[in-house]
Amino acid sequence: MFARIYKPSKTAMQSGKAKTDRWLLEFEAETARRVDPLMGWTSVDETASGQVRLTFDTREEAVSYAERHGLPFRLDPEHEPKAQPKAYSDNFSFRRRKPWTH
Repeated sequence: MFARIYKPSKTAMQSGKAKTDRWLLEFEAETARRVDPLMGWTSVDETASGQVRLTFDTREEAVSYAERHGLPFRLDPEHEPKAQPKAYSDNFSFRRRKPWTH
C-alpha cells in the first residue's frame, strides 16, 4: 500500500483553520472504485484506502511511522497561504475598482 503524508488545507465552507495543524497519513487505493450494481453505491475492496486516516502532530512523526512500518510514501509539501493585507478604509477609497453599494 502506498501512503500519502500531507497537512490538510482549511475547508472552503468556513473561515476558521480548525483541523489544519496536524499531519495526516492516508493510504491510496490500489484498485479502482466500483459501483455496486444493486444499490448504485460506490465501493472499494480494501478498507485501508478509504477509511484509515492517521493523524500526527509533526511531519517527522508521520515520516518515521511510515519508515518504521515499511510503507512507501509520498510527502506533500506544506502550503501556507499568502496573507492579503486589507484595511476597512479601502472600502471608501477613490481608487476603488468597483463602486460602493449596499
